[in-house]
Amino acid sequence: MRLKPKIISTDILIIGGGAAGCFSALAAAKSNAKIIIAEKANIKRSGCLAAGVNALNAYITKGETPESFVEYVKKEFNGVVREDLVYSIAKRLNKVTKDIENEGLPILKDEAGEYVTRGKRSIKINGENIKPILAEAVRKIENVQIINRLNIIDYIKKDGKIIGAYGFSLDEDKLFVIYSKAVICTTGGAAGIYKPNNPTFSRHKMWYSPFNTGAGYAMGIRAGAEMTTFEMRFIALRCKDTIAPTGTIAQGVRTPQVNGMKEVYVNKYGKPTTINRLYATVMENLNGKGPCYLKTTGITKEQNQELLKAYLNMAPAQTLKWIENGTSPATEDVEIEGTEPYIVGGHTASGYWIDTNRKTTLDGLYAAGDVAGGSPKKYVTGCFAEGEIAAIEALKYIKHINIEEVSEHDIKDELNKINRFFENEFSLYTIEEVEEAMQKVMDEYSGGISENYRYSNKKLSIAAKRIEELIEIAEKLKAKDIHELLFIYEVIDRLYVAKVLICHLLARHETRWKCYQENEDYPQKDDENWSQYVNSVYKDGNVKIILRDLVRKEDVYEHKN
Repeated sequence: MRLKPKIISTDILIIGGGAAGCFSALAAAKSNAKIIIAEKANIKRSGCLAAGVNALNAYITKGETPESFVEYVKKEFNGVVREDLVYSIAKRLNKVTKDIENEGLPILKDEAGEYVTRGKRSIKINGENIKPILAEAVRKIENVQIINRLNIIDYIKKDGKIIGAYGFSLDEDKLFVIYSKAVICTTGGAAGIYKPNNPTFSRHKMWYSPFNTGAGYAMGIRAGAEMTTFEMRFIALRCKDTIAPTGTIAQGVRTPQVNGMKEVYVNKYGKPTTINRLYATVMENLNGKGPCYLKTTGITKEQNQELLKAYLNMAPAQTLKWIENGTSPATEDVEIEGTEPYIVGGHTASGYWIDTNRKTTLDGLYAAGDVAGGSPKKYVTGCFAEGEIAAIEALKYIKHINIEEVSEHDIKDELNKINRFFENEFSLYTIEEVEEAMQKVMDEYSGGISENYRYSNKKLSIAAKRIEELIEIAEKLKAKDIHELLFIYEVIDRLYVAKVLICHLLARHETRWKCYQENEDYPQKDDENWSQYVNSVYKDGNVKIILRDLVRKEDVYEHKN
């Protein structure tokens, strides 16, 4: 099998049709620009919102302000966030919420017509159809073309500028060569890098979308874009086995976390931040006081029914578990555990280093949503806001830009790079074996579940060597068809993310975020030397670390070097 080229062009190419991608298209389409959304799956049910969501967790409720939102995010992450990015998101949260409500999203209201809150910055929705609502809004726009089942694999770069992207169809033997005046990357974060907490046949039962494989990160890394804060991993505290959300219980019913002796324990380890709830749970188990639970026994009949319905909407495995076991939240506390680590810029700050307008360090390339770094706690509405900001700036950029192309020789080289996977001789390893080897290395040497999320410099050095070996092995894998070609590219992308992640973990000589980034060689936080961002640029096989000063909310950051 060999792919053949198909050349098309557009004004703006949006890579990824998830929350940020769809909202970016809605904003950009208000002009007469021609827009293409390239989506690996189908935008009707793709991305992190595929199965729905029951709350919008980033909203400025009564009594809160954009300024208080910034302070909240800063405190959660010990000050190392891009305040300018968080602030620009916060100022748009309520506006984009109204926009999605106008598209048909049901948002719960009280008797006074006010949104029903779930927490200080969260409102309740009936969101099982949020993604189809977004997809339909985009589908109706004349100047937007949706190309589903198109896997984008690399940017087209010319004279240091991004002028489009390469990708292959999952339905036909075509290499798409898409030329574009501007590209907006909205591919999401990376799952599947670490050994999952539900391995073997249940390994895709995880917190983050298993189909988000770090493609956008990897493309940026290979193209030489500056990346930021990969060392701030995200580890979710979830209901054991089902990996269902705990916030639905903790915020919806206001239940405490208790250990095996029914003791409330989080405050023993500091303020009840997202990070400390996880860290406290890990420590209680290590100290022999587990398992740990959300204390739901004794809740009211109404609260019990509310939880059963809420989980049926967005994590049905949890409700089915209660039913199969003949129990309920009211009769049995819910056991909790941490997931494997993920790299995701929507909950933490990992991703592209961008300016205040969401431009990356490569001309012509913008980033929004989970793939954009610097601004944790953005969640769904924050991704909407970033998609809108990126679209507005991309429209300004393309006013004075013409479509550029590469030579036939360059396209032929790209084809040869892809087709070699069909032509490779028999490989000693399968794709799945390479993926499992990567996850084992990352789990044991880079702070996975088996190590209680801790690592050391010596272990990281071993991980770096083995990931490099796996990258060489992955380049020699053989694909029998396009489906296997997709899996090869997904594992290669994960390996590149792992390579950069290890360098970031090695670079930060302190422990700033327990569990998320816990270096046993440097167990203390060091504000004097490490209140800064750890960034990196990949070139000629090497990852160069760059340390950058903090950016405040009143700053308008532009790339200077």
